Amino acid sequence: MDDRNLLAVAEQAAAVAYAPYSGLKVGATLLARDGRFFTGCNVENASYGLTICAERTAVTKAVSEGARRFRRMAIYVYSHRPFSPCGACRQVLHEFAPDLTLLLSCATGETREVRLADLLPDAFAYPPDAPGRRSDASTSS
Repeated sequence: MDDRNLLAVAEQAAAVAYAPYSGLKVGATLLARDGRFFTGCNVENASYGLTICAERTAVTKAVSEGARRFRRMAIYVYSHRPFSPCGACRQVLHEFAPDLTLLLSCATGETREVRLADLLPDAFAYPPDAPGRRSDASTSS
């Protein structure tokens, strides 16, 4: 799936977002290393802390389908400028794909590419050989 398609699918995901509080509809498309892709949209809640971002929705769907290694993510927001993922999403993405490339786009057509590592330098992570490290996080599809 090329970047244009990734962004188009992310825009479609944003269209179905549930954002009655912020009005900010966000969609994401996560491309797994095995070629599958997973979409997500933000789902807001009156208790703001329970809101689920589009990026984490896509990751959750991917992991629940057995994918744990990712190449790219496209994030589309109905706004005048692209937005980067929030801190919580950055940390969740880092758990599975510290070298992930993000394509950020918005309603004006502005698009930019960033590396997750540049958005989250010195990320919190356990070394692969640390006690308690799940061995499946880096070896599954």
